[in-house]
Amino acid sequence: MKSILILGASGFIGNSIYRELCPFFDTYGTYNSAKGYDQNKHFYLFNFEKDGLGNILNEVKPKLIISALRGDFNAQLETHEFLIHFVRNKNCRVLFFSSANVFDAFQHYPSYEYDKTLSESIYGRFKIKIENQLMRLPVGKFVIARLPMVFGLNAPRTLKIDRAIQTNQPIEVFPNTIININNDNRLAQQIHYIINKKKTGIYHLGSSDLISHFDFIKMLVKKRHKKPGVYKQVFTSNSMRYLVTLPKKNKLPGHLLPSYIEILDDLTCIDNKNHY
Repeated sequence: MKSILILGASGFIGNSIYRELCPFFDTYGTYNSAKGYDQNKHFYLFNFEKDGLGNILNEVKPKLIISALRGDFNAQLETHEFLIHFVRNKNCRVLFFSSANVFDAFQHYPSYEYDKTLSESIYGRFKIKIENQLMRLPVGKFVIARLPMVFGLNAPRTLKIDRAIQTNQPIEVFPNTIININNDNRLAQQIHYIINKKKTGIYHLGSSDLISHFDFIKMLVKKRHKKPGVYKQVFTSNSMRYLVTLPKKNKLPGHLLPSYIEILDDLTCIDNKNHY
């Protein structure tokens, strides 16, 4: 059975990927501050700001390493430099979660897999640095999965909205920002497909259609809480701004390309009384 190591498997996205893959692969993960993993023999304590990755890699001997790390950018860069050197010289490959923010300097149209990247944000430029290092690997050694905003029933951004509704606080929204979205469960299914089919290259893993950030959040609040919500509108430019990653060459099958309505439905399959 293929062994997979997920860096950051205790986090929101990493844990969703772990839960999707572990019934089918010999799946391992790392955790840092999260509790409840110290007795799990498939999880390794790893603080990438202090620890090296070599011992874990030598023990697990993964055929695929999935990077879902979050935290200090400089420490992440060092970790990925080591990881890329390891992958180059071993019989394994790496799947890296990047972001739509690698295109945040382009405001007037959606971005596709092999468009030039350019970012005005520190976060976007950080992701571009790692992407550029990965793309120096031989063909077949890497997958770059660029993500839009990722929601989920228990996603940090979803729970932040829940708390705002509970306390009648304003929710920050961007009326002139056009986005596509995803959620953790559908993302995990997309990653599972990419692994099964041994896909390589760059993938844009978001909804197949677009919506303004404000409109989506309003719909989410109405369906999830049956309340109108209070909003703080933030305008980042005078014109409509696209922060959208769509596939052109590396398209997944249709059943793995959700609409934002399907994602919205996933986020409202709850008992609203649980939030009060």
